[in-house]
Amino acid sequence: MNFSKKLTDPVFKVIAEAGSDVETYLVGGFVRDLILNRPSKDIDVVCVGSGISLAKVVAGKLGNHVNVSIFKNFGTAMLKHDGVEIEFVGARKESYRRDSRKPIVEDGTLEDDQNRRDFTINALAISLNEGNYGELIDPFNGLGDLKKKLIRTPLDPAITFSDDPLRMMRAIRFATQLNFDIEADTFEAIINNKDRINIVSQERITDELNKIIMSKKPSYGFKLLYHGGLLELIFPEMVKLQGVENIDGKGHKDNFYHTLQVLDKVAEKSDDLWLRWAAILHDIAKPNTKRFDKEVGWTFHGHEDKGARMVPGIFRRMKLPLHENMKKVKNLVKLHLRPIALVNDRVTDSALRRLLFEAGDDLDDLLLLCRADITSKNMDKVKRYLGNFSKVEKKLKDVEERDKVKNFQPPISGEEIMSHFAIKPGRDVGVIKEEIKEAILEGKIRNNYQEAFDLMIEIGEKIGLGKQK
Repeated sequence: MNFSKKLTDPVFKVIAEAGSDVETYLVGGFVRDLILNRPSKDIDVVCVGSGISLAKVVAGKLGNHVNVSIFKNFGTAMLKHDGVEIEFVGARKESYRRDSRKPIVEDGTLEDDQNRRDFTINALAISLNEGNYGELIDPFNGLGDLKKKLIRTPLDPAITFSDDPLRMMRAIRFATQLNFDIEADTFEAIINNKDRINIVSQERITDELNKIIMSKKPSYGFKLLYHGGLLELIFPEMVKLQGVENIDGKGHKDNFYHTLQVLDKVAEKSDDLWLRWAAILHDIAKPNTKRFDKEVGWTFHGHEDKGARMVPGIFRRMKLPLHENMKKVKNLVKLHLRPIALVNDRVTDSALRRLLFEAGDDLDDLLLLCRADITSKNMDKVKRYLGNFSKVEKKLKDVEERDKVKNFQPPISGEEIMSHFAIKPGRDVGVIKEEIKEAILEGKIRNNYQEAFDLMIEIGEKIGLGKQK
């Protein structure tokens, strides 16, 4: 099969001319995505020789504006052209030691290079050589697997996954992104080799996990991770959510599958990775807070607060960023029950102001998460809950338009308090700022400078600071 008509970008002819003295091929994910008509911004080129030398020749033909990044330790080079990254590497064969996923690399042939690929759909190559330009080279019937929507290893899957256990995560990631099945023997090899994941760095595991989370339907990937036995090793807190317990005929929902429902619903509306992480973690503390009450059945009191406290530890272990992104997830987990609680018609403006203040910039994401959290097999119940929730959203919008409390800072700064009362930094400054903030949230004063200043004077006199000296 020949794909020369699909190689419309002039850069392919440039690479072919530059590689006229060596065998040169397009390989891997670019070829796969070309056949699937998926967009790709990365082109992988393999030559039987020096990839670095080939990259330099290509750059010279493209013009002086093209710079080549060379990675000598890996024997690779990369250049950017028209927004596309092109990576060059010499064909190689690999062997592995039992205690490491880093291969011993030797120069090899195209066949050697295809043999080392993780899956048949990534072992495809297209020739850029003059005699057979555009011809598909497919030793493992990867084209057939693309048509069958199947993830399969080129060689024995047990050896493939034992050599490089990260490939187990990659198998599940590709299955999730492409909506493919994993071939039976390949999936069985994942189950049998799951413990080998322990030799893989956490950063690499988390990178693959995030790609699963960012897929169109991430629940599919989590179910594969769960049934393959990997999820228990890389994310035990999530596995603890699975299962339903019944006492006296009273049961609770399976919080694992509920979490996946919420995650999918959030994924339909947002590409924000951290909002998706909040969906994953919103009920993470339910197993730790589960109690049975004879009157009301199962309760999970305080799971939102405990869950928020668990977020930093999970982020730390997963090697996820510990700054603003973690704070956002923690805040969303902590607040995810609050909007639902405001459905009551007797809810006060003070409660609405507090939620606006505490949610801040995360308010829209919080509301999206809360809508996704409304799950039930009873669609009438879901419709009723969503209708009530729309009322809450309108109340929040009305209060914010009137009081402007989202992300507000008290109109009186600590510096002004110290200057007015001629005092140094200390407890009294904090007391005054906090009372002003509380007064605004409670609706005792409006969120403006003059009313805040008058209250500052009143509080100062009450705690014995007197007038400015």
